[in-house]
Amino acid sequence: MVCICFRAKTAAVPENILKKQARDAKLLALRKAQRDQAKKDRAAARTAAAKNAQTYAEEYAKADKDLVDAKRKAKADGNYYVEAQAKIAFVIRTRGINKLSPKCKKIMQLLRLRQINNGVFVRLNRATINMIRTVEPYITYGYPSRDNVRRLIYKRGYGKVNRSRIPLTDNSIIAGALGSKGINDIESLIHEIWTVGPAFKEANNFLWPVKLNTPRHGWEKKRHPFCNGGVWGNREELINEVIARMN
Repeated sequence: MVCICFRAKTAAVPENILKKQARDAKLLALRKAQRDQAKKDRAAARTAAAKNAQTYAEEYAKADKDLVDAKRKAKADGNYYVEAQAKIAFVIRTRGINKLSPKCKKIMQLLRLRQINNGVFVRLNRATINMIRTVEPYITYGYPSRDNVRRLIYKRGYGKVNRSRIPLTDNSIIAGALGSKGINDIESLIHEIWTVGPAFKEANNFLWPVKLNTPRHGWEKKRHPFCNGGVWGNREELINEVIARMN
């Protein structure tokens, strides 16, 4: 008796299909590695941001404590403690373009105050103080508190990315624009603005001018200086009350 066996022929897979399968597997492995690395980078960025926030909070607490101690020591010695001059001002535009001279118009453009109720942070030095005094009848300004700087950036902060106004909804937006300056999260941005750090110019230019509401109960007399019950001029620390009414 003869046994006959039949072997099934396997269909040959074309070479181009094999190459495509190998290429797809390689791309899939690459994408998976990129996703894993991006996940690790995001976790590391969140950890670094939390650490920065804690460091800045401790620095602010120490500065507040040192200020209180210095005032108490001066009082105990029968003296007065004079605080250091403010390094930053918040400038708000209060009037439009009517009867605006070309020089004042140019200064408004340099300060980036192109609309009424827009506000910007300005580093105080001899040049900027002279510019502010030139356009003083069209603006009001003062020295914001640390809490108001944080509140303005968190609530109304927008960044300039590719000449577009982008809300600061993620730290990656800040890191993409200011990462080369060591500013990778919003707390670092606030710290750089408040302390007027070495990268203040880049950080301030990255921030879009703050668009504020008309203040509750309206403005006072716009054509009169603040010292005479009007609007324009230096309010010093009283600018914080205006920010609260406009924010």
